[in-house]
Amino acid sequence: MNPAIATLLALAAAIVLSIVSRMNVGLVAIGLAWIVGVYVADVGPSTVIGGFPTSLFLTLTGVTLLFAAAEANGTLEGLARRAVGLVRGRVQLIPWMFFLIAGLISSVGPGAISSVALVVPLAMIIGKRVGIPPFLTALMVANGANAGNLSPVSSVGVIVNTSMASVGLGGHEAKVFLTNFLAHVAVAIGAFLLFGGRKLSGRVASHVEETALPALSRSHWATLVVVLLWILGVLVFRLSLGLSAFAGAALLIGTRATDEGAAIRRTPWGVIVMVCGVTMLVSLLEVTGGMDLFSSLLSRLATPGSVNGVIAFVTGTISTYSSTSGVVLPAFLPTVPGLVRELGGGDPIAISLSINVGSSLVDVSPLSTLGALCVAALPDDDAGGAALLFRRLLIWGLAMSLVGAVIAQITTGIFASLGS
Repeated sequence: MNPAIATLLALAAAIVLSIVSRMNVGLVAIGLAWIVGVYVADVGPSTVIGGFPTSLFLTLTGVTLLFAAAEANGTLEGLARRAVGLVRGRVQLIPWMFFLIAGLISSVGPGAISSVALVVPLAMIIGKRVGIPPFLTALMVANGANAGNLSPVSSVGVIVNTSMASVGLGGHEAKVFLTNFLAHVAVAIGAFLLFGGRKLSGRVASHVEETALPALSRSHWATLVVVLLWILGVLVFRLSLGLSAFAGAALLIGTRATDEGAAIRRTPWGVIVMVCGVTMLVSLLEVTGGMDLFSSLLSRLATPGSVNGVIAFVTGTISTYSSTSGVVLPAFLPTVPGLVRELGGGDPIAISLSINVGSSLVDVSPLSTLGALCVAALPDDDAGGAALLFRRLLIWGLAMSLVGAVIAQITTGIFASLGS
């Protein structure tokens, strides 16, 4: 069998299994990567093993371990109870608080991954306490982070604007940011209305406000200081997200501010294996040419009139299981002028905006870092919740490839023409 086709079928089987089964799909994905890679593609075990996402593993493990340490000593619980006071207990405003905080952090520099890593652990604790569904919490945090992700000063915004400028499409920073921001606001409104937001209307978390809050202990303050220093290091000094989180967790454990065993038990190892295993199979897809095959099959559908929607769908579908900022955006944006020439028409700015929107809207998929962080942040006492949230985010992410295509087809031409 053709290796590219075999790898595509293996990935499809893993995705279907993640939807219909409670089995950890990461274990299956690693096994499939070994079988297809060694015995079909003949790339050898070292190439298969080389596809393991070491950086993603360290990021997920470090961040979740740090917040597991903060949860183990009660710091997150204390903050969660106090955070409700920011909106005076009005539960319907809390999801939008998540959205705005994540968007603000993302827009000032570090991008969506860092923003979600910083916001979603606390958001899940707050959401659980006041009755916000974890799925809605994940969608609001991830879409908020992505809404600010293409600001001119964010890391991903720099990637986009630099890639566009390299092929003569520079000088459109405001359009890039505004189109992406409004697309995610629209999707967040839809998520809020569809998945429990309306039921929160009129509710007040009085049981939280009326309960006397105990004073923060020495270990709580120590944890807050470490977490704030970690945030400062990530935002200002560009420290490695995962490695610095490991250092923070080690400091808390070493100073006895938290219990090592409790922190390690709360780290979601099953989720980490799930995400890293599937990513390993995706890496093999790139090696065997399966990604190129998939892209070429979809791109044949485009015409000058439909290219905005088609390119958003293609990039969104690929971005569901690949890195948006590391693969999709830098790979597809430079091809825009050539694509326009091959099609014999099309607006290159509108196509670029379509790539941005289409590839970003799907990033809540648990196969991406944002979705993975959301699943990993789910409180560990939620039995079966991680697998359920994984499936829902996966279905949502796949659906966003179609939603992104529709949004791009309708709106990006309008935004591209602004100021022209």
